[in-house]
Amino acid sequence: MEVNWQEVFFMFIGGLGIFLFGLKYMGDGLQKSAGDRLREILDRFTTNPFMGVLAGIFVTVLLQTSTGTTVITIGLVSAGFMTLRQAIGVIMGANIGTTVTAFIIGIDIGAYALPIIAAGAILLFFVKNHKVNNFGQIVFGFGALFYGLELMSEGMKPLRELQAFIDLTQSMSDVPILGVVVGTVFTMIVQSSSATIGVLQGLYSEDLISLNAAIPVLFGDNIGTTITAVLAAIGASVAAKRAAAVHVLFNIIGTAIFMILLIPFTAFITWIDQFLNLEPAMQIAFAHGTFNVTNTIVQFPFIAALAWIVTRIVPGKDVVVEFKPKHLDPHFIEQSPSIALGQAKEEVLRMGQFAVQGLSESYEYLKTKNKKNAELGYQVEDAINNLDAKITDYLIQLSGSSLSAQESERHSVLMDTVRDIERIGDHFENVIELVDYQQANKVKMTDEAMADLNEMFTLTIEAVSQSIESLDTNDHDKARSVAEKEDLIDKMERKFRKKHILRLNEGVCSGQAGIVFVDIVSNLERIGDHSVNIAEAVLGIRK
Repeated sequence: MEVNWQEVFFMFIGGLGIFLFGLKYMGDGLQKSAGDRLREILDRFTTNPFMGVLAGIFVTVLLQTSTGTTVITIGLVSAGFMTLRQAIGVIMGANIGTTVTAFIIGIDIGAYALPIIAAGAILLFFVKNHKVNNFGQIVFGFGALFYGLELMSEGMKPLRELQAFIDLTQSMSDVPILGVVVGTVFTMIVQSSSATIGVLQGLYSEDLISLNAAIPVLFGDNIGTTITAVLAAIGASVAAKRAAAVHVLFNIIGTAIFMILLIPFTAFITWIDQFLNLEPAMQIAFAHGTFNVTNTIVQFPFIAALAWIVTRIVPGKDVVVEFKPKHLDPHFIEQSPSIALGQAKEEVLRMGQFAVQGLSESYEYLKTKNKKNAELGYQVEDAINNLDAKITDYLIQLSGSSLSAQESERHSVLMDTVRDIERIGDHFENVIELVDYQQANKVKMTDEAMADLNEMFTLTIEAVSQSIESLDTNDHDKARSVAEKEDLIDKMERKFRKKHILRLNEGVCSGQAGIVFVDIVSNLERIGDHSVNIAEAVLGIRK
């Protein structure tokens, strides 16, 4: 029989595309339903490697991709939120969590794929409720996943008559390492082990490949899926590179162990099939699940050894550069916009702490005239400018992601806050420059003027600090306190200007000293305005 290669190719790549879309769309729907809980799980429940395994399983089931979980984990390690040992636990859990997809695929409901897609579309387009829409997205993705599998299976049927394909599968049975290579390369190309295992389940269901050939391919799929984590770690911190190396090492060691035990393992899967009377696709799912669970159990006691090995493989000291962003990992934007938004907030808070530090340094410089304070103040302002550009760019990229109404509001607040903090940086830099001018021109400030500036500086620093704290904790009372302080700052500015004019009239204060004094007061008043902008944004959220 003549094989219609165009039909085979089109059905396979089209089915694969629909499958990948369904998988991602379903994962996005699950993730939206979970919201910030994903970040909370990884932040709070990875206190030790065992909890990391459980967190990795749960998050991967929600994301429907071990690659997504691993990339997020690498980002958290890079940002300093997770240690290498904790990350190893999460990576192990991710490998177990991804097996759930294979079990879902093993349920033979392909005949109902189109009605499921229709049900999902109805929930998406005809119901005006976000929660129902998220559920509709899950249902639609679920149906698309099975429809893609049906297309791929149908497209691959003619291959059973092709001698070259028969020879290849026979070679993989005779030389198992060839199957590992095929699985690794195919998964590296597709960058989804769930997709390649789905293809493998389709091939096995259509009797196009034997169990002896399929199991080594399955092992290779687990190695191939590590490529995305490796790519995510390029250019990241040393700790992140080590986390990616662990992912590769974990799967290679597991494959090596199971290749040695290939014959008894294959016999075990055959026994499970006979005992439970499994469908062919479910046999592959059980093989996949058994491999990853056993691999985790075997290697879990050696987490410290794995950490030691990757430390030798990826040498170097993980130096944290303070002024560079610590939390803005671009992979969060694609893998989890909710986590990306949380990480952007962490960076904004860090930027706010720099603003408090810079303002404090400018105040110290005014009092002590110590050049070290000026230098540190300028460095902090440079850091704020750098973070302003990086955070703004990150938030602009994030705005193209699927955000809920509440997340969109938080996104807008962060955009506005970044601008306010950047302006605070400009103003305290102006103060440092004014003190430089005072030093260069030997301008003497009266004791009364210095007392006024001390009072206003202290209040302004408190206002900025409290505004950042209120943003961090959404504290309504602190935000209101900032607004009250800003009123006092405005009154001080008017009062101190009048006092300055009196000193000028009395000849106590020089013209140059007056310029420095008035400009410092003006800059502090503007800093107060920006701090109250941040506080009002918090009050807006609370309302």
